[in-house]
Amino acid sequence: MTIAKSQKPSVQEVLERRIIHGLACEWELALNILDPLQQKFLRKPLFGLRDLKSKWGYWSADRNEICISRNLALNYPWDSVREVLLHEMAHQLAEQVFGAAGRSPHGTLFREACRLLRANPMPSGTYKPLLDRIKEPSDTSRDRIMVRIKKLLALAESQNRYEAEAAMSKAYELIAKYNVDLLEHENRSDFFSIFVGKPALRHPKEDYFLANMLQEFYFVRGLWVSVYVLEKSKMGRVLEISGTLQNIKMASYVYDFIHRYIHSQWVQYNKTKHFNRYRKSDFAVGIIEGFRSKLKSQSHKNKTIKNYFAIVRAKDSLLQQYFAYKYPHTVNIRKKVSPQNEDILNAGIKLGKQLVIAKGIIDKKIYPIRLITNK
Repeated sequence: MTIAKSQKPSVQEVLERRIIHGLACEWELALNILDPLQQKFLRKPLFGLRDLKSKWGYWSADRNEICISRNLALNYPWDSVREVLLHEMAHQLAEQVFGAAGRSPHGTLFREACRLLRANPMPSGTYKPLLDRIKEPSDTSRDRIMVRIKKLLALAESQNRYEAEAAMSKAYELIAKYNVDLLEHENRSDFFSIFVGKPALRHPKEDYFLANMLQEFYFVRGLWVSVYVLEKSKMGRVLEISGTLQNIKMASYVYDFIHRYIHSQWVQYNKTKHFNRYRKSDFAVGIIEGFRSKLKSQSHKNKTIKNYFAIVRAKDSLLQQYFAYKYPHTVNIRKKVSPQNEDILNAGIKLGKQLVIAKGIIDKKIYPIRLITNK
C-alpha cells in the first residue's frame, strides 16, 4: 500500500497560521477589558484570512467568525491589523451582548461597544488602515512645519559640528513651538497610537531608557502594551506611543535613528574587544543618557525652549485625557537594575553627547509583517 507523503507547509502557510493564532490571542486579551457578564455572553469566534476586495475585515454573525483581509494581514504592521480586529470584535459585542442584530451596523450600540473595547468606530471598508493614515501627506500648516523641521535636520548632517548642533537646536525649538501653537489655537482630538520597535518577549534595558527619553522630550506618551509576537507564537510586549500625527512621526523616527546609531557605534567599539550582549546594553544606555543630557542642557540654555516645555506640560490635558481613556488600567513595573561596566557606559555617554539627529523625519519606512525562520 502506498501512502501519500505529507507536504511541508510553505512559509506563507506557516505565517498565516501564526497570524490567525495571533488574532485569537489578541481577541482574548481585548476580552479582559469587559466586565464578567459581558465576557460570559461573548462567544469566541472563528478567525480567518481571506482575499477581500472592498473591506479590510468583517464580522459574520451566522458563522460566528471574524475575517481579516489577507492583504492587510500580510502587508501591514501588526498595529494596523489589530485595529481592524477590534473594530470587528465591536460588531460582535454589539450583536451578541447588546442585541444590535438587525439595527444600523454602525449605530449607537456599536459605538458603545467601540468605546468599551477602545476600538476605532470608523468603517473598515472605506476607512484607510492605520499605517496609510499615518503616511498620508496633507497640505496643512502642521505638515508645512514638519517640512521646515526636515530641512533643518538636513543641515544637521553638516560636517561642521557647530553648524550641525545649531541646526538641530533650531529644529528642536520649532518642534516645541509647534506644540505650543497647537495648544493655544486648536481644539485637538486627532491623536494616534502606534507601535515603535519590534514586539518581543523580552526587551533589553536600553529600550526602556529610550522610551522614557521620548516621553520627556518629544511630546508623546508611551506605554508597554501586551501584543502578539509572531516569530515566537506567544504574547509579549511592545512600546506604543500616543500623540499628534506629527509628534509620533518625529518620536518614532528618533527611536529608529538612535537604535541604528547605537548599532553602528557598537560595531566599531566592539570590533576588537568582543564583549557580550549585556555590555552592548551598557554602551547603549550610555548613548541614550548622553543624548538625553544634551537635550536637557539645550532646553535649559534656550529660554524659549524652556518656556515652551513648561507651557506644554502644564496645558496639554487633551493628550492626558486621550491616554487615560485608551489605557484605563495601567501598572508600574520596576525593572531590576543589573550591574554595569562603568568604562563601557562612559564610552557610550561620550558618543551620546555628540549625537545629532539628522534628516528623514517625514519619510519613515514602516515594515509589514514578515516571518523570520531559522534555516
